Amino acid sequence: MTFARAISVRDVSLSIFAAGLALGVGALPSSADEPVKVSITLKDHKFSPAEPTAPAGQPIVLEVSNQDGTPAEFESKVFRVEKVIVGGGTVTINLRPLKPGRYRFFDDYHEATTEGFLVVQ
Repeated sequence: MTFARAISVRDVSLSIFAAGLALGVGALPSSADEPVKVSITLKDHKFSPAEPTAPAGQPIVLEVSNQDGTPAEFESKVFRVEKVIVGGGTVTINLRPLKPGRYRFFDDYHEATTEGFLVVQ
């Protein structure tokens, strides 16, 4: 009878441990690894918004839509990104988690007049 009771207590202890482990894993915040989507449009050689915001410490997906009829080249030296966007097209750019700051981007075909800043807070 002692042996049967020891197994029962052991089984119960393992079940409690497994349930606690499952609850602990389930309670971890999943949003820390999920990317934040930031949409930017390019029209009349201007970015809108010119200073989009994103949270610090999370991956970021930039979606850049070119509403002009001519191609543009989204570029950022700090992101190490150069992407040609055909007229009427959209590109997606995946960025690693960033520290708070202001990160410059521009249209390489019209750099003097077309720039923006991703503001990470």
